[in-house]
Amino acid sequence: MSTALTVTLNILDKEYRVSCPPEERSNLEQAARHLDTTMRDIRNSGKVIGVERIAVMAALNISHDMLTGTRKQDSELDNQQRQIGELVNRLDQALSRHQP
Repeated sequence: MSTALTVTLNILDKEYRVSCPPEERSNLEQAARHLDTTMRDIRNSGKVIGVERIAVMAALNISHDMLTGTRKQDSELDNQQRQIGELVNRLDQALSRHQP
């Protein structure tokens, strides 16, 4: 059983201490870097003022990207499954023609 460790994350020039399992540290740090980059991009655009608003916009952007990516993956999976089904049908037809 692993014990939680405290990780220090820097997001938009602020330090946050977060507890997480040791095996999740790398993912947590990667997520924090992604959030920091997204928030900096929003802040640097000059269109959104205030840390809270920047955080909400970053959360919305990241959520949108995640949902869009999930939908795209689902669509690609459906397409691949359809193609596999067509190939199986072709193989079945070819095999049935060559059986004595």
